[in-house]
Amino acid sequence: MGSLVLVVRLVLADVRRHQAQAAMLLLAVTVATATMALGLSLRGVSDALYEQTRAATAGPDVVALSGGTGPTVTSALTSLANEPDVIAHHGPYRIVYADLTTRDSISSPVVVQGFSQTPGAVNRPLLTSGQWVRSGGTVLERGFATALGVDVGDRVTIAGRPYPVVGIAVTAATSIYPWAAQIGPGGGPSDASGLAWMTRADTRALASSQDLPVALALDVKLRDPATAQAFLDANRDSTLPVNFHTWQFTAEQDMVILKDTQPILVVGSWLLGFLAITGVAALAAGRAVEQTRRAGLLKAVGATPGLIAAVLLTEYLALALAGDALGLVIARLTVPAIASPTASRIGDAVGLTGATVAAATVLAMAVAVLSTLRPTLRAMRTATVTALTTTAHQPRHRPWLAAMSALLPTPLLLGLRLTARRPGRAVLQACSTATTVIAIVALLTLYAQPERGYGLDGSSALPNLRGEHDRRLMLAVTVLLIALAVVNTITFTWTTAMEARANMAIARTLGATPGQIAAGLSTAQLLPSLPGAVIGVPLGNGLLSLFAADNAADPPSPWLLGAVLATLLATAALTALPARLAARRPVAQTLSAETA
Repeated sequence: MGSLVLVVRLVLADVRRHQAQAAMLLLAVTVATATMALGLSLRGVSDALYEQTRAATAGPDVVALSGGTGPTVTSALTSLANEPDVIAHHGPYRIVYADLTTRDSISSPVVVQGFSQTPGAVNRPLLTSGQWVRSGGTVLERGFATALGVDVGDRVTIAGRPYPVVGIAVTAATSIYPWAAQIGPGGGPSDASGLAWMTRADTRALASSQDLPVALALDVKLRDPATAQAFLDANRDSTLPVNFHTWQFTAEQDMVILKDTQPILVVGSWLLGFLAITGVAALAAGRAVEQTRRAGLLKAVGATPGLIAAVLLTEYLALALAGDALGLVIARLTVPAIASPTASRIGDAVGLTGATVAAATVLAMAVAVLSTLRPTLRAMRTATVTALTTTAHQPRHRPWLAAMSALLPTPLLLGLRLTARRPGRAVLQACSTATTVIAIVALLTLYAQPERGYGLDGSSALPNLRGEHDRRLMLAVTVLLIALAVVNTITFTWTTAMEARANMAIARTLGATPGQIAAGLSTAQLLPSLPGAVIGVPLGNGLLSLFAADNAADPPSPWLLGAVLATLLATAALTALPARLAARRPVAQTLSAETA
């Protein structure tokens, strides 16, 4: 039988015997790699969606805007269309600043662009439903319409005048909702606004009826789109109030709504990867005796150290790579919704880049190798006879520990001794708890930030999309972290119970009840969880300070205290069941198994 076939058969047999452990490793690696791939892919996907929208709508290379409307401004914009580098243009056209109200009384600022009923060569908005502008009707930008909950056939009121919505469209000439204004009235700063189109006659009538602020805009197509910035620099005139927006600027502006999304996902993937390492390391430590005995059997039949290492590591590496593949598939299916939360762009998300796939694969392999390398090396270095006769590792006797714990209640005594005899396990449990609290602190901090909605009065009639998007994403990452932490806590408790079953059986022969044994096992997890939960609060605040704004609000202290207490209570509840099941194992069966 070839070495490769032997390794595969041994690995498959081991996976069948330990299906729960295999499922845990697969879950941990999947969520970690999917989160990392999502974070690393956002930039490329956002750019791809903009490029596809730009191609479908004949997006301009440069948009020139002016807050003035006099003959001088009109002449200056018109002269730009005659520049040698310009091969096509659209405009100048009017932009009217108004207010829009739906039938549900949802209000929002809106910029109304006056367009011809026959689209031109540049800036041709693409209809996704309905028809193009006609007299007495309006077309809404799709991201804006989605936020309003408006569809074709509904009626809206703009500057006090009712208009039917005759169409929904997308464009690449402006930034995504809610940054359609580009410039504010008079050329000043702009507020969050939606975009609507009307006929030129309706736009002129709208502006004159209410004496609304008006701006002028010109869209130009260049011979070489890459020279957009050079065109802007060459035609900048300090004497005229003209602003220029290049297509590169518009694409960059699309990423503003995702400013915090990438850190949330990337840092979240680091935390998920760390939790995966701690959980798998606990599993590997719990199987150390079994793996050592297995290595001894392989040595006894003539296996080389390389073959033994391959058998022991391949199981974890294969499961990690399977989780990596599954995570990449999930990321590929999920990234369009995360990269385009406003519905202002169209197109299909591109596939994951090679760099993203490589980074996710490195993370998956790191989880497998870092968590299993030490038990594997220990199994390889153990002599054959010792490996075949080894039993559960018996911790060293520490007289100071016995003296210090003698006067403690039985559950606390047992928990303290279990914790002190396995300091590595205690550190892993503390780190797992701290990681979970870091994520909870981040979530609470995000929810503590005041958010100004997009309504006219700053209310939440139209929610702040960026804040809502970040909150939902942070909640999803936190839920994944908590799920892994739950699995880790149960794993730590069960592994500790299995390793200490002989000591717990002896304690029962000396009078300890099953309830005291179960409480002692739970205490062994709570003791390291307490410092982990306490340390997680400042660590979470410190991590957030790297990304938060200077004026970010801190969550109320009762929230943080509640997070710590909830984490400790959840740990106690999660350890109760596995601890009670382990404590009810018959004493005679346990002692006979250990001495066999």
